[in-house]
Amino acid sequence: MQFLEQIPLASYTTFGIGGPARWFAEAQTEDDLIEAIGFARERDIPLFILGGGSNLLVSDTGFPGLVIRIALKGIDQNASQFSVAAGEDWDKFVSFAVDQNYGGIECLAGIPGSVGGTPVQNVGAYGQEVAQTVHSVRVLDLQTMRFLELSAAECGFAYRRSIFNNSQRGRYIVTRVTYEFKKDAVAVVSYADLKRYFQDKSAVPTLSEVSSAVRQIRQQKGMYIVPGDPDCRSAGSFFKNPVISRTHFAQIAANFDGFQVPNYPAENDQVKLPAAWLLDQAGFHKGFALGRAGISSKHTLALINRGGACAADIAALRDAIVAKVVEKFAIQLEPEPVWVE
Repeated sequence: MQFLEQIPLASYTTFGIGGPARWFAEAQTEDDLIEAIGFARERDIPLFILGGGSNLLVSDTGFPGLVIRIALKGIDQNASQFSVAAGEDWDKFVSFAVDQNYGGIECLAGIPGSVGGTPVQNVGAYGQEVAQTVHSVRVLDLQTMRFLELSAAECGFAYRRSIFNNSQRGRYIVTRVTYEFKKDAVAVVSYADLKRYFQDKSAVPTLSEVSSAVRQIRQQKGMYIVPGDPDCRSAGSFFKNPVISRTHFAQIAANFDGFQVPNYPAENDQVKLPAAWLLDQAGFHKGFALGRAGISSKHTLALINRGGACAADIAALRDAIVAKVVEKFAIQLEPEPVWVE
């Protein structure tokens, strides 16, 4: 196993931003992972686990410790269960399952990143989330240095959350995820964009047709990575859709004097608001630019590297948006990407 020094991280992220890692290694096996952690602990340096690089913003100073890029590969299938190594490309795996007519993740097509990141963030889009299909997650427990199989219930899934990015952040490293799908399932077409896409078609869309439609919709919004498209230099949706109390929502709705405020029901009788709508109302529209950082011309929620941007540029735009939304709505937006420094 090689341990490299001062490796720039920009090329490992979809933002194309990031300073160097003091040390860098690729783990292709679980034994590699154990060796790399030992390397970091012997030198008493911090550790960062890198997957597909699609949900992080690396600081301009880089990372002072060891970055381990998860490169474990392999897919094992047992009937409707698929056990997938953490380093596998997520979108390619979606195609692999859909091509065999297994349903459960067809609406999650086109999402960049690797399999290992999906349970961490409880990835979701277009009416589905991985929590609905995760059977178990194999992890390395950094407290005991033992490999464990955690059930879906033990992962503590919630909207864009799990124990991996919440209560037990930093304790576990995901090495493999086992999903349970439905053979010959009826494709999910519950999201508004998908309903519009298929509204003129009489036949029930297939799983393959839905996943293809999702990729097209994502591309139209700059959320599907296409080489040469400047709107793709992003981390996807930068802010989570906030969940607020009904009282808070009523106060916001009253300020719009009869105009419809888009909203969706959330758990515990709360209300979810589209973060994109909040940005628009706060004056941050598609194509907005702040120096070398900006907002995608295709989607309000995608903060982009307009060319030559550094992490400080993206952070300045992020902070400006957060401050304005707080001022206008008393809502504190929560960024989705992980900040690495």
